[in-house]
Amino acid sequence: MKYADVILPLPLANSYTYRIPPDLEKAVVPGCRVIVHFGKKRYYTAIVMEVHARPPQTTYDTKEIYALLDATPVLRRPQLRFWQWISSYYLCSLGDVYKAALPSGLKLESETSVTYHADFESEMPLRANEQSVLDAFSGVMKLTVSELEKKTGLRNIMPVLASLMSRGAIGVSEELKRGFVPKKQTFVRLAQAYKEEEKLQSVFEALKRAKKQELLLVCFLDLSHSLNPTLIQEVSKKELLEKSGYTSAVLEGLIKRGILEVYEKEIGRLRFPVCRLQPLHPLTPVQEKAYDAIHESFKTKDVCLLYGVTSSGKTEIYVRMIEDTLKLGRQVLYLLPEIAITTQITERLAKLFGDKLLVYHSKFSDNERVEIWNKLLNTHEPLLVLGVRSSLFLPFRDLGLIIVDEEHETSYKQQDPAPRYHARNAAIVLASMHGAKTLLGSATPSIDSYFNATTGKYGLVELNVRHGECLMPEMTTVDIKELRRKKIMKETLFSPFLVQKIEQALNKKEQIILFQNRRGFAPLIECKQCGWVPHCENCDVSLTYHKFKNLLVCHYCGYTKLLPPHCPACQNNELKMLGFGTETVEEEIALLFPGVQTERLDFDTARTRTAYERILADFEKGKTQILIGTQMLSKGLDFGNVSVVGVLNADSLMNFPDFRAHERAFQLLLQVSGRAGRRDKQGTVVLQTSQPDHPIIRKVEQLDYKGMVDLQLSERSLFRYPPYFRLIILVLRSRNEGVLRELSVVYADKLRARLGDRVLGPVTPVVTRIQTLHIRQIVLKLEVAAAIAPVRELLDTVYREMQEHASFKQLIIHYDVDPN
Repeated sequence: MKYADVILPLPLANSYTYRIPPDLEKAVVPGCRVIVHFGKKRYYTAIVMEVHARPPQTTYDTKEIYALLDATPVLRRPQLRFWQWISSYYLCSLGDVYKAALPSGLKLESETSVTYHADFESEMPLRANEQSVLDAFSGVMKLTVSELEKKTGLRNIMPVLASLMSRGAIGVSEELKRGFVPKKQTFVRLAQAYKEEEKLQSVFEALKRAKKQELLLVCFLDLSHSLNPTLIQEVSKKELLEKSGYTSAVLEGLIKRGILEVYEKEIGRLRFPVCRLQPLHPLTPVQEKAYDAIHESFKTKDVCLLYGVTSSGKTEIYVRMIEDTLKLGRQVLYLLPEIAITTQITERLAKLFGDKLLVYHSKFSDNERVEIWNKLLNTHEPLLVLGVRSSLFLPFRDLGLIIVDEEHETSYKQQDPAPRYHARNAAIVLASMHGAKTLLGSATPSIDSYFNATTGKYGLVELNVRHGECLMPEMTTVDIKELRRKKIMKETLFSPFLVQKIEQALNKKEQIILFQNRRGFAPLIECKQCGWVPHCENCDVSLTYHKFKNLLVCHYCGYTKLLPPHCPACQNNELKMLGFGTETVEEEIALLFPGVQTERLDFDTARTRTAYERILADFEKGKTQILIGTQMLSKGLDFGNVSVVGVLNADSLMNFPDFRAHERAFQLLLQVSGRAGRRDKQGTVVLQTSQPDHPIIRKVEQLDYKGMVDLQLSERSLFRYPPYFRLIILVLRSRNEGVLRELSVVYADKLRARLGDRVLGPVTPVVTRIQTLHIRQIVLKLEVAAAIAPVRELLDTVYREMQEHASFKQLIIHYDVDPN
């Protein structure tokens, strides 16, 4: 008897053992997908980890594998090793990693299917909602619960279905819902009988009275070259109808006569329309020197940090490194922090690498992602994958190089749900598993990476000159506190200096970027009389006003409500708006510069892939003169005609209770300023702040990255923070605040008994409740040299001890390793 240990897409710590049916014994291998029965009525797609002959040591009967989905594995061996490393290092379950790693299209889910009993006759009158459920079955005998909910409009349909089941009107069964559906297209071909010219001549004789059919056939022959075997091409039905200008009814006539035939064919979704590949740009002497230095560094080290100022041409060096790796027949992964940047760089790379380029991120449909997965799984050709952090889980055959661009970005860290991995650190481990090299790149590297590079763990290559001798932007700090005191900036967000610079740029037909790292119209609304502030019902935060939708929105859980016409507490009509977001900036720009084409780039306006692409394309083509946005603007975008960048409130970036707040503020301000003057002219950056003498503002003005690092490292060494220590945060959540408070203290004491002063807390975070759950945190500060395996063992031991408390079940716990 053979058994298989499988991973389920559930947050379960263990793998589970199933019996392999005799007829599948040879076919089931590690990395294959199998359907297994788990729980009472659920079927899941599981991944086989190991096949063995060891019977499980259990008293109950081992279940049998229900079905095998794959003739060959969908995972490669290094992937399972990588999953196990993620699970071990980031203290999460293998099921969590599986859920994150595999595209939904490769997972079959169990979905309840409802069948209508046609011979049902009710002995008593049905309620209105029961009748509407039965009416939904008109013309069909079987529907899923989700389909019934859509058809009837009933929100809680389960009690209605239970009532109808008890009467014998319907039956319920669990059915598997298939994920990936290959994209198919209908093509047209000439029937075999008419492939000879004489026979085709007789067809034209017969079609003399059907003029439209005759012309459509001529168009088809012209497109397909059917009579010339060396030039013959496939013609899709869509293309034929578009080119000929006729309807499908005309085509149907030719099909009925047996002259043309239609057939379906699976087609790819991954094509980039490129007519001719372009040659690579030659590197400048400075870039050439950096390129050689990277190669030299890779002889002794597996990781190299390329520290290059904004607009120094780091991408040109990446492109050269990619070409070198592809020539060796190996694959390349090019990681970017945001989908926004991929839209701009995709075109550039497609012109250089054509069909060797694949793009992978969450704005693609499930089917597109499965297609990329399958292409990487089944091909042996060298490919370049451009993607965001989830691309790490793709089935690479032979990775030769991983590029992590803008490596300092916080977007590389997954927050919720688990696994809470950092893509930069995970990329280094994945590369080592493939015997590949990792190139990190940034104009403002994370202090952790820069520390590793300067202490010899990584290689370090610097690129200090902008491409084409382009000058660094002129930085000007404006003290808005002083301007407000003098009543110069009373009712406006813009200092006179910034308004003047915008006017000058517009007169020269140049473009402007305005940065405000908060979306919405007003972060806070307050009653002038009693001080009432609208709060989220699920979270401990105030609601942000979005004027465009006239809604109050929670940015943590998505809860919305209409703005009340007056204060619900004292009925006063005066509601004051405090603070400002990107919508406020957009409104004021419309008043200051009427007729100027303005766009907003934030999470509200760029929810879809096409919206991102349209906003960026319009700005690149010059259709938009002023682009207003949040931190999305700071990430590696390249616009040649931007001469002015305005940061409307630099203070909001620095005033966070987080040891990385000053590092982040510096990086964001320097990255945003790097969007100015990227071609042959010097740009201007205007920093509006109430703290012009703040050390970080001073360092930004001086473009002094190394000075900022020295400042931060001295503090971090003193207070035991990364890169000198490793942080692990235990996050405890519960709906019951009393139980949470009591058990978090017990938990921290148990940890302190084993780890001493390495344990801090429990502490209450800045936002104390999110999505109805109260939150407390316990912080562990561990020596960098400490191995993670014994720490995990210790944490598991304490967790098991905590389970002895009856109320522990009310807690939800997760670990955040190397928090952002």
